Amino acid sequence: MGKVIIKKLQIKTCHGVNDFEKKQPKRFEFSAEIGCDFYEAAQNDEISQTVNYSTVCKLITAVATQNVFNLIETLACRCAEAILDNFPQAEWVRMRVDKPQAPIKAKFKTMSAEVFLKREKVYLSLGSSLGNKKAYLDFAVKELSSTHGITVKKVSSYIESQPYGGVAHNVFLNACAEIETYLPPRALLKQLHRIEEAGERRRSLRWDDRTLDIDIIFYGREVICEEGLTIPHADYVNRSFVIEPLKEIAPDFICPLTGVAVKNLAPDSGK
Repeated sequence: MGKVIIKKLQIKTCHGVNDFEKKQPKRFEFSAEIGCDFYEAAQNDEISQTVNYSTVCKLITAVATQNVFNLIETLACRCAEAILDNFPQAEWVRMRVDKPQAPIKAKFKTMSAEVFLKREKVYLSLGSSLGNKKAYLDFAVKELSSTHGITVKKVSSYIESQPYGGVAHNVFLNACAEIETYLPPRALLKQLHRIEEAGERRRSLRWDDRTLDIDIIFYGREVICEEGLTIPHADYVNRSFVIEPLKEIAPDFICPLTGVAVKNLAPDSGK
């Protein structure tokens, strides 16, 4: 693993919350660190196998000059996203935007915003127990594929399962999907909820029948326990309808919480 570094690329452009900032170009400085494995590029001396810093500069310039944002935070995020969107070999980006001519009455060198985005392998559980179940799962996969910042890598076979939790009455159709994303966990969860709502999901009783349900099972090696977000999924080990599809597409994935590989889980102990 290595990184390509660009420091203080200077671009005159218009960004800021004040109206005059949107009309009067000022100097901004852009710095990026891009994590990538360029060992083969170095051995072959081949630019196509690494992150071309000339192209990165053009991408940053395009984002900076073709848009007008209120916040340099937004500007930093859009630049980082553009780099990851255009360089699949880039594993992560740390992007900093400096605004040395910020219009405030204070003595300072610069005002800055910095963002870190990293590609992660994420495993999702999909389920439906109402209406055309296969169509809802197909819809979810299609929506995931068309969501900016998400790439669908694998989708398991669809399997039927009995309702779980003692509330739902209908047989479920379930699957798991492997995606690659640079969306942070909360941002990803927001997109999943959007897709569920677009799939006519109505939230009433917990574990009730539903047209579409999408859960995050694993988000890379992250362990998160926050209000409204628990990763790895708190109950996945008890759910055969999660473990069986996971075994199909990710048998060697090791749970960061338990250290147990998916292929060694015992779904017959679940419900």
